[in-house]
Amino acid sequence: MEYIGNNSAPETRRPPKTWLAESILATIFCCLPFGVVGIVYASGVESAFYAGRYDEAEHKSRLAKRWTLWGVAIAAVCVVLYLLGLLAVFLFTPNYS
Repeated sequence: MEYIGNNSAPETRRPPKTWLAESILATIFCCLPFGVVGIVYASGVESAFYAGRYDEAEHKSRLAKRWTLWGVAIAAVCVVLYLLGLLAVFLFTPNYS
């Protein structure tokens, strides 16, 4: 463990959120390319943290969050556009009965 200054207590820093579970769910249910990139960044968060590269761990955590949330947002927009398209088809299709 790393020591700060002259203090004899070890550093009690906690690793940043990895976003791994969210990235996996986004990959399965939402948007495959964005979720995979999120998984790649999420998998490097803890290894960078425990190697003492705290800034890199924070950066990878932010990138994993960004890619995961973008994947979910794009999937949500696609679902809304699909539903609007279905609504348009049902509203503007002539009824011949």
